[in-house]
Amino acid sequence: MTETTAGSISLVVVDDHPVVRDGLRGMFAAAPGFEVLGEAANGVDALAVVERLDPDVVLMDLRMPGGGGVAAIAELTRRGARSKVLVLTTYDTDSDTLPAIEAGATGYLLKDAPREELFAAVRAAADGRGVLSPAVASRLMTRVRTPADPAGASLSAREREVLVLVARGTTNREIAAELFISEATVKTHLTHIFAKLGAKDRAAAVAVGYDRGILG
Repeated sequence: MTETTAGSISLVVVDDHPVVRDGLRGMFAAAPGFEVLGEAANGVDALAVVERLDPDVVLMDLRMPGGGGVAAIAELTRRGARSKVLVLTTYDTDSDTLPAIEAGATGYLLKDAPREELFAAVRAAADGRGVLSPAVASRLMTRVRTPADPAGASLSAREREVLVLVARGTTNREIAAELFISEATVKTHLTHIFAKLGAKDRAAAVAVGYDRGILG
């Protein structure tokens, strides 16, 4: 563990853009009460850096080549890491927000957040308090207030089987083999699942499936 200034909040910055990492490092270096211990360009490298430096807070981007943020957050949670994860990204879609929060993120902030809002969010995360950007909070409230199809009633039994296999990371070919159907039929089932759940891709369908209680 790296020594930090007494009373300061230690951070690790994870983002695949060097300019973003440099900007965040400079921003926090110029503000009292923060200390950036290190950085990483993807989720895989982040795991090693966090384990070595043990920061109070990890600023985590989500979509990064070489290892995404959600998988890294889930692994840090599995390892019981002390560090709190504050997602800092440009994406506020349900397919990004829900998996990150479910994986164990303490907060979710967008990169267009004002400087003081970012500082306040880091302090809150360090204290273990959840924090969401207004845009993300609004989207989640809308989802809560929108009546969901109970237990995925609109999905057929076969469609639910396909969705469960998708959630396990099974490919279309593997799904076809396991259910004894053709790949074309699998694709047809997926098209129906996406339409019924209002999802644009497999990841979004899985996120909605967990959100509605269809999965788990």
